[in-house]
Amino acid sequence: MLSDLSPTLDANPSGPAGAKERPIDLVHLARTTLGDRALEREVLHLFDRQAGALISRMRAAPTGGIAPLAHTLKGSATGIGAWRVARAAAALEVATGTGEADISAALQRLAEATTEARAVIADLLKAN
Repeated sequence: MLSDLSPTLDANPSGPAGAKERPIDLVHLARTTLGDRALEREVLHLFDRQAGALISRMRAAPTGGIAPLAHTLKGSATGIGAWRVARAAAALEVATGTGEADISAALQRLAEATTEARAVIADLLKAN
């Protein structure tokens, strides 16, 4: 089962990042899917597809269109326990009001967190 792997040390998306925090909080994922392995796989697959599409859309969007996309990704990330992605998306939402350089840096951090989460998802989906 996907949720049989070790849980994250810091499952709070608004709290400080734990040094050993995993890209996907598998305990949270199991809780939100009621331990249903097929549902876990489905939501991970959906997040993977959506995250890739949203990052691409953010890169192409005008400044005013980025915050709603980041907000959508934040919600999806929270749903599966991708706390780093959720925090990075929240930071990008804030950055959209501060200037182009901040937006670019925040989008890069979000893309990196998303890439990391998607790599873990790919491994989980292959293994199970």
